[in-house]
Amino acid sequence: MLGRLKIPVKIATMHTASYLKDLFGLSGKTAVIIGGTGELCGAMAVGLARAGAEVVLGGRIPEKAEKRLAEIESFGGDGYFVPVDVTSRDSLHHLLDTVLERSGKVDILINGAGTNSPTPFLDIPEDEYQRIIDTNLTAIFRACQVFGRYFLDQTQPASIINLGSISGLNPLSRVFTYSASKAAVHNLTRNLAREWADKDIRVNTLVPGFFPAEQNRKVLDESRVLDILRQTPASRFGNAEELIGATLLLASSKAGSFITGTEMIVDGGFHAMTI
Repeated sequence: MLGRLKIPVKIATMHTASYLKDLFGLSGKTAVIIGGTGELCGAMAVGLARAGAEVVLGGRIPEKAEKRLAEIESFGGDGYFVPVDVTSRDSLHHLLDTVLERSGKVDILINGAGTNSPTPFLDIPEDEYQRIIDTNLTAIFRACQVFGRYFLDQTQPASIINLGSISGLNPLSRVFTYSASKAAVHNLTRNLAREWADKDIRVNTLVPGFFPAEQNRKVLDESRVLDILRQTPASRFGNAEELIGATLLLASSKAGSFITGTEMIVDGGFHAMTI
């Protein structure tokens, strides 16, 4: 008889919501999103805020931060903006110090600042090469040192999410320096995951496929777009909001507690294609 009892839909829904909140909820967590004023990281910041985290947008353009924060405040989320120059270690220290002063702690770090250029390989000047490497790779190295030292001094779990790229796994034409920098980010992330796993500091790479954003529009001419769509089983570009699910999984100390050193690919099947 008991086996035939049915749980009312309303109660079942409440239990489901409670379970998901417990598994993926980020209430009481503070997330620092470096590059949070950009399109992809901005959407990820909104997702983190919807899951209950206080979000700190680190970036260079206050006007873009204001728009994201207005969106976050519209649903009762919490967040604020701190200007940061990822090429400056002092600026990263200022970011950390400001967050500790205002929020008291950091639980999640997302490294998402990046830049790109379509310059043909033989024409790439060294200053352009160095600028891309410094922004995409060395900045993550710096941030992981600055925030990593803080995390190592804490006794609570922490999550670092570095933004990689599908071009870090499969080298792409026209973006030579960008591809090289992202490949190095993937390697750096795996090394840090190995170093810090026993300290409960998880380090993962979120790997977007092709998502229209400010830094890649300069290389997305019509022929390039057609080539990408032919190589993508989903036959479309991604939407920034489609990165939120993977972000919440990697950020959560419960749902993602045993995930470290991995590359979470969100690319509509691009990486699975051969011929």
